[in-house]
Amino acid sequence: MNLTVKMPSRILDRHVGGNTTYARTLADGLADRGVAIERMAHGKHPLLTMGLESFAGMKRPGSQREILHYVADTGPLFRTRTPSVVTVHGVASRWIDTARTPRQEFVWRSRVARAIASCQGVITVSESSADDIQEVFGIERDRIRVIHHGIDVDEFRNAQDLSPEVAAKVPADFVLYLGNVEPRKNLMPLVEAFEHPSIRDLGLPLVIAGKPAWNFRESMERIGRADNVIHLGFVSDSDRVGLMQRCRVFAFPSLYEGFGFPVLEAMAAGAVVVTTSKGSLAEVAGPALRFEGTDVHSLREGIERAVTDEEKRAASLAGSSDWVERFVWAQSISKHLKCYEEVLA
Repeated sequence: MNLTVKMPSRILDRHVGGNTTYARTLADGLADRGVAIERMAHGKHPLLTMGLESFAGMKRPGSQREILHYVADTGPLFRTRTPSVVTVHGVASRWIDTARTPRQEFVWRSRVARAIASCQGVITVSESSADDIQEVFGIERDRIRVIHHGIDVDEFRNAQDLSPEVAAKVPADFVLYLGNVEPRKNLMPLVEAFEHPSIRDLGLPLVIAGKPAWNFRESMERIGRADNVIHLGFVSDSDRVGLMQRCRVFAFPSLYEGFGFPVLEAMAAGAVVVTTSKGSLAEVAGPALRFEGTDVHSLREGIERAVTDEEKRAASLAGSSDWVERFVWAQSISKHLKCYEEVLA
């Protein structure tokens, strides 16, 4: 295809959650279409990485068909000489104040603003995220290209065994949360809901599969004190699929999502999903069951309905199979290529 796309090695080579899933899958899909994938260097310290990624943009392109793609919100500090795009996944802080500390938020917004100003193209992953970016960063809506993520539906539909290590820790019947441990995911009220007698009587503990991400201390302490919760930590891709296929309910009480990979993945795996309608989940979660709020009482009632209301469970499952087919990587990768070509032109 005579096209080279450079992405940050700090995202491709370290698993940092959904951003890495996005970057790796996009890179693999582009490579399958003949695109050369190269990496922007990163350093041991964030400031060094920031400098290296900015320097990569200052260099003149090695060919007329080279583009830089900063795939995780932040990127160069200065206008790039090589054509470039940045993917901004969302702006949680427009709606909630638990995502970052004030200092962290100031740094993040400053970095994202510089990346948007320094790149020729801006990609985001949902219409709600595009609205947030336009409002918070004051850029024209027609500068923002909305490209939904995809999922590998077959990966989550094909039966997958659990590893012996994980199988030994989980019971036959459980409720699953899978994702990072951070305030935005709203795990503390979920954990508290599982200590209520009405949830205990269901006989399904909460299994949490995910690693501490940031500002996690309070959440981890709350998880550690709970006796109806099993924390597995980070799990492999195969165990992720196996857990989603086996859970009675997949619970995702997030306060904000730019996209929300785990919801679609769990639906593809055949799980009954109950989630919020925050951020992109209003448009991405489709036939999933919904929590009526994000407080302990609402989460408890939502879990009870998702476990016991067979009519609602059946209706959600029936709609999920067709819904997830709307989110396929082939279509997403084609739209990324179109965006690259527009920037190169």
